[in-house]
Amino acid sequence: MNLVIVESPAKARTIKQYLGKGFNVQASFGHVRDLPEKGLGVDIEKNFKPTYEILPKAKKRISELKKNLPGSKKVYLATDEDREGEAISWHLTYALDIKKEKIARIAFHEITKNAILNALKNPRKIDMNLVNAQQARRILDRLVGYKLSPFLWKKIRYGLSAGRVQSVAVRLIIEREREIEKFKPQEYWEIEAELAKEIGDKEHFIAKLYAKDDKRIPKLGIKNKKQVKKIVSDLEKQKFQITKITKKEVKKYSYPPFTTSTMQQAGVNRLRFSAKKTMMIAQQLYEGISLGKGRSVGLITYMRTDSTNLAKKATAQAKKVITKEFGENYALPTPRFYKTKSKSAQEAHEAIRPTSFERKPEDLKQYLGPDQFKLYKLIWQQALACQMKEAVADQVIVDIKAKNYTFRSIGSQIKFLGYLKIYEGEKLPISENVLPELSEKEILDLIKLAPLQHFTKPSARYTEATLVKTLEKEGIGRPSTYAPIMSTIQSRGYVKKEGRYFIPEEIGFVVNDLLVKHFPDIVDIKFTAQMEGDLDEIASGDKKWVPVISDFYTPFEDNLKKKEKQVSKKDFQEKTKKKCPKCGKSLVIKFGRFGKFLACEGYPECKYTEPLGEEKKIKKEYTKEKCEKCGAKMEIKHGKFGPFLACSNYPKCKNTKPIIKKIGVKCPKCKEGDIIERKSKKGRVFYGCSNYPKCNFALWNKPVGKICPKCKSLLVFAGKNKIKCSSKTCDYTKETSKNNL
Repeated sequence: MNLVIVESPAKARTIKQYLGKGFNVQASFGHVRDLPEKGLGVDIEKNFKPTYEILPKAKKRISELKKNLPGSKKVYLATDEDREGEAISWHLTYALDIKKEKIARIAFHEITKNAILNALKNPRKIDMNLVNAQQARRILDRLVGYKLSPFLWKKIRYGLSAGRVQSVAVRLIIEREREIEKFKPQEYWEIEAELAKEIGDKEHFIAKLYAKDDKRIPKLGIKNKKQVKKIVSDLEKQKFQITKITKKEVKKYSYPPFTTSTMQQAGVNRLRFSAKKTMMIAQQLYEGISLGKGRSVGLITYMRTDSTNLAKKATAQAKKVITKEFGENYALPTPRFYKTKSKSAQEAHEAIRPTSFERKPEDLKQYLGPDQFKLYKLIWQQALACQMKEAVADQVIVDIKAKNYTFRSIGSQIKFLGYLKIYEGEKLPISENVLPELSEKEILDLIKLAPLQHFTKPSARYTEATLVKTLEKEGIGRPSTYAPIMSTIQSRGYVKKEGRYFIPEEIGFVVNDLLVKHFPDIVDIKFTAQMEGDLDEIASGDKKWVPVISDFYTPFEDNLKKKEKQVSKKDFQEKTKKKCPKCGKSLVIKFGRFGKFLACEGYPECKYTEPLGEEKKIKKEYTKEKCEKCGAKMEIKHGKFGPFLACSNYPKCKNTKPIIKKIGVKCPKCKEGDIIERKSKKGRVFYGCSNYPKCNFALWNKPVGKICPKCKSLLVFAGKNKIKCSSKTCDYTKETSKNNL
């Protein structure tokens, strides 16, 4: 018997199908060893030697895996083929104490029968270069976090943390916010002419003012209403005559197949998924989905990659499917290949693609959840489209003279869909603007002139998509790190999301400014990118990991010691005119875990604190509800977890209770309680039964108050103008609006 160890049970189930009875496939459930939770775990004096411990959550699993070792001839470590996967395999050898002669490392880019069997025929040793690159990243991040976070606690407030890559992401968001704050909009105007071939012709088209005296008018060329009036006055009773018609054929090519970065961007922009959600669903599609009759199939190739390469067998199969589905004239005569744009592509993976192009999304819809279907369809379309012929359109540019002014109208008409054929029936990523048949020197009828006022806008705030794109462009982070970066900067409270956009919190500004001023390398884009490059060179074997960490840590530690003396906590406290009622010293504004507050500058001798004035001015809000303990009115109070009800007779009566937000829907499970709005420990809103814990019914989406016509479960809101069934096994959805619910 041979033992095969992978990371997840889903991956284990899929692989088990392809191996014979002589293989026992088990899952490690991810990482099994890491640096200790408490303590630095890195011996700086001994070449940064790390101390690893078996993770508490992995102890039971390690014991179970050890029971499988005695009867195993070989132990195949089949974790993912990137640095993280290589490190998991390496840690497993130590955690399980596997004999060297038994160890065989296998890796594959897709979970298919051919890929698995081929990997078994070609086992290799654990790649210590990849392991060392992962170790170096982990140790660097531990050194920065463990050394710099306590500094922030002392100087600003307890509980803050700093991260090597995350701090750069926060800096990008804050610098963009400051650009927006400083931005002064500039007024500018455009002038459109609505034209027709002749009087009474119903087929109108638009031409925009393009030039004056044959010189192009720049975007901000028309600055105010006075200039507009002058132009409109000049054009009164002028004839509009076509002076030039230019016709040309334009081609539009498909984008490359997805990398991790571009898949996350498409997930955000086209599916409204977060980067984290996109990666979670992609992981499910990669590890295997049950397609009935006990078959579990890996539907996509490995989803952590910065390569745009496609295997020859994949391009051959794509051509076959394109020819069958759309016709021979849509297929390329030879495969199209793309150059990887990433500054430093990590492992030599393929791009993200379906493991079989013949598995069309619609054929798999019954086996996939709604979100799985959306992402699989997106990946299938993108990978197939890149092997289809380009779209071809006829473009017509019409220049129209009126006095000394030139107006221009651009029309385009698709004459061959090419790769756009795959998106037919959906919103095409190219628009048509069809002009009527026109000829040079033709006199046109002016329907009206339309002056349009505009103001310049600042750069938009970062979304997850644009932040990932910027990080990749600058060479910061790698495929496996983008989603964790997005989650970390929010969980630390440095930024928040409003709608799709990142907005910095006040504490984010303070921490960022401290790091920029006193630890510039930590938040320097070029320095961080160079460090990523060093990690890549460790992975390729061109650099040793210890000197890389030493070159970073020595100046970092020296600077930290200096700043411990130079930076004072008072630098981050704002002195007020108010005096402490206890000792008479001034009150200062400090940062607490839940916002700003007033505290005596004589701390720790005097520990007086009070809320900021703005908080004290909040009017008391009483409810009609009476306290069941003493009969006094219940008052709305505000705590760290939001508003709650408290007895107005406090401190004599300390009765409190949550504010229950009913939504007018009865619980379908117990038939007695009401569905109320509640919050999870992480602050996420959900909807559960008021009879909890007796009844544990809960939903993430807000119930509509109506029953699904297919399965009789509750219907829930699923986005703008859309409702769906709350049952995971029912695919009922409906386009609607709140007016016709």
